[in-house]
Amino acid sequence: MEMTVRSLGRNLAATVVFFAMLLAAFSLWTLIPLGWVYIASKLSHSQFPSIGPYMVVVIGIIVTVLFDAWLIGRLNDIYVRVTGSNRLVQSRPNWMKSLRDTGPVHNSVTVVEAVMMSSVLLAGVALITWFFLLAGSPIPNR
Repeated sequence: MEMTVRSLGRNLAATVVFFAMLLAAFSLWTLIPLGWVYIASKLSHSQFPSIGPYMVVVIGIIVTVLFDAWLIGRLNDIYVRVTGSNRLVQSRPNWMKSLRDTGPVHNSVTVVEAVMMSSVLLAGVALITWFFLLAGSPIPNR
């Protein structure tokens, strides 16, 4: 009984860390650039600003992306401590396993790879959704 509660707790912790990594990776493509463009737009007082707001965007994005990459690395370390591995294992039912399946899986995807691929796909879906459903028509109504 105690072992199942412990493994359930580990699985829950690993899932929470995975989704935190996914949120951090998704913000690389969405929240960070949009946030810095919004901040720079509030710093500019005209429609044709000087170089200042542009530099705020460039430097802000670089610093924030570096911090976010560091955060993803730390979350990956936590995931490894919780699960004991940095790989997502291919789950197969016990009745389908052979005696050769007892060794380590070498061709599985790492957690960071899965998180980055998932975040790119989510960002693509968000862009397509925004473009076709939320952006509206660029053609002026007459």
